[in-house]
Amino acid sequence: MFTHRIAILGRPNVGKSTLFNRICGRRRALVGNEPGMTRDRIYAPAEWQGRTFEVIDTGGLVPNEKDLMASEIFNQARVAIEEASQLVLVVDGQKGATSLDEELASLLRREGKPLSLAVNKIDVNQSAPLAAEFYGLGIPQLFAISAEHGLGVDDLLDHLTRDFPRKEETDDLPEEVTNIAIIGRPNVGKSTLLNRLTGQERSIVTPMAGTTRDAVDAEIESNGHRFRLVDTAGLRRKGKTRLMAEKLSVIQARRHLERSDVALLLLDATEGVTALDTHIGGYAHESGRSVILVVNKWDAVKKDARTTLEYTRVLREEMKYLDYAPVIFLSALTGQRTSRLLATVAEVARARRKRIPTAEMNRFLETLDLDRAPSPAGKPMRLYYLTQAGTSPPVFVAFTNRKLYFSVERYIENCIREKFGFTGTPIIIKSRLKK
Repeated sequence: MFTHRIAILGRPNVGKSTLFNRICGRRRALVGNEPGMTRDRIYAPAEWQGRTFEVIDTGGLVPNEKDLMASEIFNQARVAIEEASQLVLVVDGQKGATSLDEELASLLRREGKPLSLAVNKIDVNQSAPLAAEFYGLGIPQLFAISAEHGLGVDDLLDHLTRDFPRKEETDDLPEEVTNIAIIGRPNVGKSTLLNRLTGQERSIVTPMAGTTRDAVDAEIESNGHRFRLVDTAGLRRKGKTRLMAEKLSVIQARRHLERSDVALLLLDATEGVTALDTHIGGYAHESGRSVILVVNKWDAVKKDARTTLEYTRVLREEMKYLDYAPVIFLSALTGQRTSRLLATVAEVARARRKRIPTAEMNRFLETLDLDRAPSPAGKPMRLYYLTQAGTSPPVFVAFTNRKLYFSVERYIENCIREKFGFTGTPIIIKSRLKK
């Protein structure tokens, strides 16, 4: 965990996310010409001159705005201000100081925390005089920068991190963290689940579909395991996204899925399994992530003794390719059964990283009966050798006299699961011809 945090604040569309990405060294936050791209607060680790810290991106601030989304964005920024040790107010040097800039400057000065002013979009030396008028905001620590091109950002970081301790050299291995992507179609309760698991309002939750645009992450610890949770934007089919923010958020969600270890695929119990659910499930499977099927809003379903079994049967029928994924029924809103979820994630993460010694695999090989596996007529299948070549996900190499048929692969996979577990993770089997 970081002891020092820098919060980036300002009105909409002044370049906060561009500065955030510049400081953390990667495209972590969505950036575009549409205002309001960032809504939740976004965290990322950063390092400058041997000093490590965390930077927080926030949505565009509009104080006293009655609109639901604007007020929720402001509440998220409030938390960032409380957590930060340094505050940076970003303004648009090309537009000049606005009344909203003045209001935000006054508000942040009253916080009593170290406050710096970043006059952004000052791209050439001739534009530097444009920054002078911003001294009227009453913030002496003023820096003319171009977040897009990196100009002046080094001076800003020198000032912000001057009192941060330098990172000590250590030979200790970093503690293993399980990356979890919360995925699903819009409005199935992904942000509600993130908030429930973290015990705080990390993501904005509203009745409107598509509230989350950028991926929101948070680290938690449970029973000695560290988890990094990422609440992604609702995934849609390509043809259903219209705004640029929606298109970028879907791309970002898929990117975070591919960087995760475990995907929690959320389904809405009140709506059943939809075609979009199966499409997203297929994408999770093809990406090689471990998967847990999470049926949310279970508290809103009328149940009898067979409801769970029947729902599971339908789910398995619609998502046959995810037959290895555990199913958990819960309510993110009430917290019902959420305590079981992280224990299941830990179990699935262990299975994903499990490695079986070659000697044990070949003792297992002797128990296989390939005659039971249906395959086309012809030359008999011979399996000489079986070894595990990788983990995350588990990869096995089978040395054979001919290419494995799909039915034989499935038989070997099912036997491996029966013997060694590998709960929740896909298993990849590759064949190598032995001449």
